[in-house]
Amino acid sequence: MQAFRNPSRRDIMTWSLAVVAAAIALGQSMPARAQSKEVITFAGVTFSEAGRGDRLKAWVEKFNNSQTAIEVQPIAIPFASFAKTVFTQMGGGAGPDLVRMDLIDYYAAVQNKRILPLDDLLKGGNYRFSAPDKYMQVEGKRYGVPFEISNYVMLYNPALLKGKPPTTFDELVEAAKGASGNGIYGYAYRATMAEGNGFWQDLCNFVYGFGGRWSDANGNLTLNDPKVIDGVAAYKRIYDAGVTPKGADAATYRRMFWERKVAMEVDNGGVAGIFTQQAPDLPFAAAPSPFPTRAQGMVLAPLTINTNTKHRAAAETFFKWTLQAENQAELQELLGASNVATVIERSPELVAKRPWLKVYDEQASNSVPQLVQGLEVKTPEIQQIVLEQVLKVLQGGMEPKKAMDDAQRLASSRVLRK
Repeated sequence: MQAFRNPSRRDIMTWSLAVVAAAIALGQSMPARAQSKEVITFAGVTFSEAGRGDRLKAWVEKFNNSQTAIEVQPIAIPFASFAKTVFTQMGGGAGPDLVRMDLIDYYAAVQNKRILPLDDLLKGGNYRFSAPDKYMQVEGKRYGVPFEISNYVMLYNPALLKGKPPTTFDELVEAAKGASGNGIYGYAYRATMAEGNGFWQDLCNFVYGFGGRWSDANGNLTLNDPKVIDGVAAYKRIYDAGVTPKGADAATYRRMFWERKVAMEVDNGGVAGIFTQQAPDLPFAAAPSPFPTRAQGMVLAPLTINTNTKHRAAAETFFKWTLQAENQAELQELLGASNVATVIERSPELVAKRPWLKVYDEQASNSVPQLVQGLEVKTPEIQQIVLEQVLKVLQGGMEPKKAMDDAQRLASSRVLRK
């Protein structure tokens, strides 16, 4: 297995490495005013996003304006090339000083000693960390704090539903059937290998929602646990109901949602923010996902410090600044429906304007990373096996139990015995 994420998951473009490497090289393309300060670099996918990227840069500039000796330079790297670009540099003894990374990369970075432990830095701090912060602990040590936490809930268009939003899975199936027809679909999710990562995210929501997990507390695979099988069977039940735009990728069906052609989907807080921007008049709402349990997946992106940094004290200064209550509140607001490292209550005015924010915030304590816990760095390999078996259920008519028994056997022999 490679030291970090399997590049095939990212559709890596070779040109991006050269471009970003040049941007990160200190002393190049830096504003003149920065030359009198100690410059540190901060790499993150969010900087490259339309809308949020500019707002995040302005937030970083607030730090710069508060300092006389330190300046943070944001480095925007697209999602498709982020991991390969940054971790190639880190493996070569360089790279950005601060890195906002995906959770799977976080575990790989810890394993390969690419990021610094932070327990001493945060010792004695009066921080009220949010529930997902527990996933920052690896073998009893902390190497990051949550920079962004995006939970999953059910988004729906009240105008397309006949009655109240569903609260059980049976009600979800019936509501989706009732809303389908005349070019409208009752539900949308991913079910193709072309959208493998999104397919996995959506499948996790079903499996977790039915009480299943991919592994137990000791890191033993549980791919054929009865509750996992229940989640897979529910996934097929929706697939067979004729209520989804089969084959549509996420970009397509999310657009269909704001065009009032999809009634319901389970999606993360970033998507709710997109709906607000793209269709301000769209009458959408949110509710807890209608599964037997409240557990759902979670997108968790930690903030870390590169082991190679030559500016540790400056990086630590920025790190602690981000955790100040005022700065956490501003970060949470600019991120949209996401949460941050510490518990921040939203203003009553904002919640009144966007009531779906409250639903997302209340989901945080029930969210679970979309990783095989205890085997985090092996998740891509296990994911591939699971999705191949689930496709046999959806498209080939294989029984869910048989498929997941095969997944357990294949993952145990191919992945765990390496």
